[in-house]
Amino acid sequence: MREVDVLIIGSGAAGLTLALNLPPRTRICILSKSTPDNGSTWYAQGGIAAVLDNEDSIESHIDDTLVAGSALSKPDAVEHTVAGGREGIDWLIEQGVPFTREEDHYHLTQEGGHSHRRIIHANDATGEAVGETLIQRVQAAANIELCEHHIAIDLITRSKLRLGNNRCVGAYVLNAHTGHVEVIKAQQVVLATGGASKTYLYTSNPDGATGDGIAMAWRAGCRVANLEFNQFHPTCLFHPKAKSFLISEAVRGEGGILRLPDGTRFMPNFDERAELAPRDIVARTIDHEMKRLGLEYVYLDISHRPAEFIKAHFPTIYERCLSYGIDMTREPIPVVPAAHYTCGGVMTDLAGRTDLPGLYAIGETAYTGLHGANRLASNSLLECVVYGRSAALAIADALQETLPPLPQVPAWDESQVTDSDEDVIIAHNWEELRRFMWDYVGIVRTNKRLQRAQHRVDLLQQEITEYYSNYKVSRDLIELRNLATVAELIIRSALLRKESRGLHYTLDYPETGPELQDTILAPINYPWPEASR
Repeated sequence: MREVDVLIIGSGAAGLTLALNLPPRTRICILSKSTPDNGSTWYAQGGIAAVLDNEDSIESHIDDTLVAGSALSKPDAVEHTVAGGREGIDWLIEQGVPFTREEDHYHLTQEGGHSHRRIIHANDATGEAVGETLIQRVQAAANIELCEHHIAIDLITRSKLRLGNNRCVGAYVLNAHTGHVEVIKAQQVVLATGGASKTYLYTSNPDGATGDGIAMAWRAGCRVANLEFNQFHPTCLFHPKAKSFLISEAVRGEGGILRLPDGTRFMPNFDERAELAPRDIVARTIDHEMKRLGLEYVYLDISHRPAEFIKAHFPTIYERCLSYGIDMTREPIPVVPAAHYTCGGVMTDLAGRTDLPGLYAIGETAYTGLHGANRLASNSLLECVVYGRSAALAIADALQETLPPLPQVPAWDESQVTDSDEDVIIAHNWEELRRFMWDYVGIVRTNKRLQRAQHRVDLLQQEITEYYSNYKVSRDLIELRNLATVAELIIRSALLRKESRGLHYTLDYPETGPELQDTILAPINYPWPEASR
């Protein structure tokens, strides 16, 4: 049994930023499901949106974010995030992040939905540059312990221990090295586990994006919001050997054109912003053209730009495409939409506080109100840094208060379970869930499809509950359980929204309604009975 001041579940940009902004006397433990270089941060290519140019303005970035969010973004969350952008970027530069320079200034690019060039980047591997830099800082900090291959199973609360004054006091954690479950107690717990795009069959995200933080918070009694808004990135590389490889938004920002197999450009027929329209519009248009013509993919073409320009601006994408026999300087890239970002999540305030005292959620796990019905490109890493720093200030203040001693926590009981001899069941359930979510709860929805998905997920959860009760936990089982929980929440949220807005498009309600309303779900054990259920 271990005891720390702050337990951070997740080792991406949000969790690492928070850890490095806490006072150096703070005892911190960061959990990584595998290794920190295998999270969504590492895969982020485009960059970070921030107002860094004199011709740009805070007001313009706020307006672009509100427009992309289909008017559902929370103005206070948007202003808080955008206003904290420059300080956040300055902090990253202080940490040593090697952003791309052009002569005497940092190079800024433009992406879909932005009215100015405001995306600061490290070539086309910004996430890797940010992640690598912050990991090095964490590893050099004497007060921070980074535990790799540790998978959180569930949060420990005083309520679950049948004690008064409910708050989060730690987590049960599977140590994949030993195969045993450990108890880690903490005065403050932070969920920074990323999103839930692995709920879908096709995704740009790595294997860890299984909605763990959202599911754990829900089981602990926290509200979730707007989980029907799942962003599908328009351009994921289509190739049988190219697993989850994203073709950055910046390719379109630098002149990339979407074409049909016969070379016809199609985006201007659907939106005056063409390839620079927000992601939901571009993804839905590609989906429409693929279904209309029976295509497996469309093409993204930037071969009209000089070869040296392409190699200089997109070295990672160029090399990866070349490894699959595609020379993007000479030919178009085959692309398809893929699940990319979870815009909803665990409800928080501007400091990352959740409904449960002692529990915070930051990054893609959280619903802050920033993204509304659709995330503006490159606002995600910005949110990680800004809210990581805000939460660090709040946690530092909380640790100064006189908190009750952490209670005794019983060890994980493995006496009534056995090793599974039917792991194939987990694989089959995983495949079934991700496939029906793709088919029924994807880019275009209907009530009938959603009802079919709801029926399937109910049956699946019964099987998972029985399996979870009888066999020892494994990473695959933990993730399957969490995916099924989040899938149910996505389906329920989608059924409640009787309009099409942003990333939620339904043929039964194709128009956008006049009311601006969040979809909020509260679990049965939520402490306020008047909350929406």
